[in-house]
Amino acid sequence: MRIARFSVDDEPKYGVVETDDPEGLTGTVAVLDSDPLYRPVQFTGEKLQLADVRLLAPVIPRSKVVCVGRNYAAHAAELGNDVPTQPMIFLKPNTSVIGPRDGIVYPEQTNDLQFEGELGIVIGRICRDLPKERAEEVIFGYTIGNDVTARDLQKTDGQWARAKGYDTFCPLGPWIETDLDPADLRVTTHVNGELKQDGRTSQFIFDIPEVLAWITSFTTLLPGDVVLTGTPAGVGPMLPGDEVSVEIEGLGALTNRVIVRD
Repeated sequence: MRIARFSVDDEPKYGVVETDDPEGLTGTVAVLDSDPLYRPVQFTGEKLQLADVRLLAPVIPRSKVVCVGRNYAAHAAELGNDVPTQPMIFLKPNTSVIGPRDGIVYPEQTNDLQFEGELGIVIGRICRDLPKERAEEVIFGYTIGNDVTARDLQKTDGQWARAKGYDTFCPLGPWIETDLDPADLRVTTHVNGELKQDGRTSQFIFDIPEVLAWITSFTTLLPGDVVLTGTPAGVGPMLPGDEVSVEIEGLGALTNRVIVRD
């Protein structure tokens, strides 16, 4: 089931998407009566054309976006870093989240803004000290993320909060897919139509059960929290005016344009 959050006349709603378009520009959305993270799916009977709605970030995390750094060996190598021996975790604030087609703002404090296409996990249940073998029980579904990074600030600050945490630095979308096997999915990123990243989730250093068990060993995950699982090799710069599209097999495509705030 593809669950989207969308707006009509600026009113946010939830619905189930039916489309063959990876970005959801065509097709339909069957409207739900409430957020399915917190109540069972109930249809209102209303069905809308996707062309007539605006897709929003499919979830606004209640507390946090938890990210795994350097979870592909080739990505660690391209940045000159060692492969980690345990998951490397950092946070992005929920204020960094934007949706499909929203603008990624290029901050004036950076000269090296970069894309990082990633598979995102949407948490469906409160979990702490989660055993690896029970990881599937807490996953509501999967979405696409772009872990936008000011690479120069990441290097100079000595920690990653500012470099990863600006407003608009966490595009998510276009929906949540609740029926997906994440074991071996192709992850690609295109900038202005040119292929930049091309990896597979089977190349994770730490798989999803390991990641969730590690995170919940020190912090509680809440329904609606998002875990970004790491990016393949090929990260690189984005400039104002660039269109960046992250696509994941079986999930769809998340497209955003880089802008400069007036």
